[in-house]
Amino acid sequence: MSSICWWTAPTCRPPDSRVYPFFPGNYVWNTAASMAIAMGAQLMEMDEAIRPLAEAGRRNDAAAQEEWFRAWGRLGERIEALAEADERAGNPLAAGRKHVRAAIYHMVAERMLPPFDPRRPDRYARMLACFRRGAALRREEVEFVEVPYGAASLPALLVPGEGPGTWPVLLHLDGFDGMKEMLYLMGLPAELRRRGVATLVLDHPGVGEAVRLRGLHVEPETERAAGAALEWMGTRADLRADRAGVLGISLGGYYAPRAAAFDPRFKLCVAWGASWDYGRLTRERVHNLRPTERSVSHWTEHFRWVFGTATAEDALPISARMTLEGVIERLTCPFLIVHGENDRQTSLADARRVLDAAVNATERELRVLTLLEGGSEHCNIDNMTLAVDHIAEWVARRLRGAAGA
Repeated sequence: MSSICWWTAPTCRPPDSRVYPFFPGNYVWNTAASMAIAMGAQLMEMDEAIRPLAEAGRRNDAAAQEEWFRAWGRLGERIEALAEADERAGNPLAAGRKHVRAAIYHMVAERMLPPFDPRRPDRYARMLACFRRGAALRREEVEFVEVPYGAASLPALLVPGEGPGTWPVLLHLDGFDGMKEMLYLMGLPAELRRRGVATLVLDHPGVGEAVRLRGLHVEPETERAAGAALEWMGTRADLRADRAGVLGISLGGYYAPRAAAFDPRFKLCVAWGASWDYGRLTRERVHNLRPTERSVSHWTEHFRWVFGTATAEDALPISARMTLEGVIERLTCPFLIVHGENDRQTSLADARRVLDAAVNATERELRVLTLLEGGSEHCNIDNMTLAVDHIAEWVARRLRGAAGA
């Protein structure tokens, strides 16, 4: 019989937004800017892009999206040029730090373009190049690896644990529109490393490099990609595949529990933002999007792009398979959900529903980050450090990492 832990701090005022209000009333742009901060962007550099966009943020039309791309792209190019100047001057560490920030700005620019925009591949390639160059110049503890997957392979970042010996390892899955470089920069792999746990950050089908460069689309049966990652871990002398956990962020709140439910080799599972029934959410989004939203929103285009269908309607039968109902009961390992009190993409009620249904987990915990604390928005984007700290401690203790033993 599992034990349930509900951990939430008191709320002393009604819910409101804690996403930094760069653009009043524009949730998508505010979230994107907050995401840049979470990855390590500099506020004064961001101001170069944000300040000229104030009026565009209020319009939020197709022309505004173009202005966003150009503003953040220019910023990335300027910081990239500074990095190159540092390299010519013989300052590799300084250059590397700037290359990484340039990668952040290119990423923020690229993700706002419609998925079929012809400029997107070039901007994405520029982001990848800046990230790789920055990691090399900074001598970052990260290895670029390939996980065999059928006739293809899945690109991933491996961050080792600190200290000698072999390390337990956390498989880090993504969500609806992320990428491995973003997850690396948000800091969880570094915190796990300090605690003696390795992290494999995977671009699985439907996200990042897998969909952009390899044409691998969303697969509801995420135990396939997760199982391939486990098999690959077993080929490494420095990893303990028998002490592996799985975590997913955002839509990964479906991916990770699904993987752990169907593959009992995972010793723990973390849903960083819970997801109960993605099919219901997508049906509501596709059918209820107002005509004015359809003209400026890239969500429906992104939806059909990551699912590899001709229309958003065609993707709905696939997303309908993405539910934890009748699945989460199979999960038999320790299970943590970290959720924001004011999450406006996946409700706190859904997080509680997932927790309640995980009746065979050996332990269950729901950590709710509140408005009073910060980190109350979707995947705690308004203060991710609070979620990162809690997840790192919870995972390290259970995987018996050096600092969590």
